[in-house]
Amino acid sequence: MEFTAEQLSHYNGTDESKPIYVAIKGRVFDVTTGKSFYGSGGDYAMFAGKDASRALGKMSKNEEDVSPSIEDLSEKEINTLNDWEKKFEVKYPVVGRVVS
Repeated sequence: MEFTAEQLSHYNGTDESKPIYVAIKGRVFDVTTGKSFYGSGGDYAMFAGKDASRALGKMSKNEEDVSPSIEDLSEKEINTLNDWEKKFEVKYPVVGRVVS
């Protein structure tokens, strides 16, 4: 399934009838089973319904870092992002991609 950023934003955990999605490097993961983390009030709720690549690479929960932009990340931050992506691949199903 393909999602625009606007469509992805509807899967942010605020509507209990919808799954919760987080994107990493454009791949959309269904993180609904991690609702306690990504759902409303969860420690990582700011990532829900967004591409959180930059924030994950920087190990940041700052709203301004929750972005798909990774061009200027350091090699260490890219490695961190890749580690997060591997963790998500093991734990959560991929349901689509973010398109522009």
